[in-house]
Amino acid sequence: MMFKWLQDFAYKISIVPMVFVLAAALTLIIAVPTVGYHSFKNALANPVGSLCYD
Repeated sequence: MMFKWLQDFAYKISIVPMVFVLAAALTLIIAVPTVGYHSFKNALANPVGSLCYD
């Protein structure tokens, strides 16, 4: 479907699966450390301090 849609443009490009693999890898490289850092930081936080916040 995407290939058919791109054929209507004046400047044609080819879609290779490597583009999607690289995009997924880059997303995971950014997301996993970010989520891991915030999860680790919150796991070590004192829950009493969060409850006492007004």
